[in-house]
Amino acid sequence: METQISKKTDKENFKKKAKKSIDEIFAKFDKLEAKKDNIKEKGKAEYKEIMADLKSKKADLQQKYDKLENATEDKWEEVKQTFSKAADSFEEGFSKIGSLTK
Repeated sequence: METQISKKTDKENFKKKAKKSIDEIFAKFDKLEAKKDNIKEKGKAEYKEIMADLKSKKADLQQKYDKLENATEDKWEEVKQTFSKAADSFEEGFSKIGSLTK
């Protein structure tokens, strides 16, 4: 019984961290979109390409988060890993665009 309580607590803690993470990631994305007018002319095409990729990853990440919220116990580990990979992939996109917005 203690193991079930521990698993439930771990699951709830991960969900809270995931929600915080997704909120922070989406806020970063919104800030990047707001900076589009500050991009130098030579970087605009690359910016648009990266932002299009990030928009796709944003939708994917939201979908993974929704699955995470509703995951059953038998699918939890799989859904958790899938969400984590999607969040990491989204963060990698930020590193690609960072030099264009400075």
